Amino acid sequence: MFSPEGPSLRELAVQALSSVERGYDLLAPKFDHTPFRTPDSVLDAVARALDRIGPFDAGLDLCCGTGAGVGVLARVCRESVTGVDFSAGMLAVAREGTRTEGSRVEGPRVDWVRADARALPFAPAFDLVVSFGAFGHFLPRELPGLFAQVHSVLRPGGCFVFPVVAPPRPTSPAYWMLLGFDAVMRVRNAVWRPPFVMYYRAFRLGDVRRELGDAGFDVDLHALPEFGQRSDGSPRVRMVVAHRRAV
Repeated sequence: MFSPEGPSLRELAVQALSSVERGYDLLAPKFDHTPFRTPDSVLDAVARALDRIGPFDAGLDLCCGTGAGVGVLARVCRESVTGVDFSAGMLAVAREGTRTEGSRVEGPRVDWVRADARALPFAPAFDLVVSFGAFGHFLPRELPGLFAQVHSVLRPGGCFVFPVVAPPRPTSPAYWMLLGFDAVMRVRNAVWRPPFVMYYRAFRLGDVRRELGDAGFDVDLHALPEFGQRSDGSPRVRMVVAHRRAV
């Protein structure tokens, strides 16, 4: 997809007609060569911002995929880093990357766990939870349960952090592209089973802040200045920092 190393149109079609889990199992070997992987520029900007509010001891990458976000955690966590995902294929690629890097780089212990983000198998053992590009796979009605799970695995005062890109304006081609993509996905899920949940316009910052507050978080927004501002002066990319309340 958009590069010789990426998936072909046929491979993407097979993925889109599978379940989310099976689709990512199929896509995993070529995932890092698709636009779905979070860009290194975003990962680096988040790591720099976390340096300013850290350090942390134990970190969790929620819906870690092939492990790009785990690299961010390894830069800011002193003791341990855990990646969790429900795709065995994505985790296999992540583990292989860890073995390759492990021969050259020292850092915190890295573990990989296969589990559903809506039923995390952890005690409150983490100081930091991050997530990159995964929220389009959760319907709005699932957010309260998802945020409750994150709350349950954080120590009091721990942080849940993720970047949010400002939505495109209705006058931009990107707005209509995303609108069309969501429309296609809704039609696909209306006529084909199992569903493939991937809606880029369903994760709205106002709703997210409210749901995080209801789940027991105090929410701050940090602009990521590396990406500049829109014409109205608002940041193009923000980092949500949700602190688990002590009580």
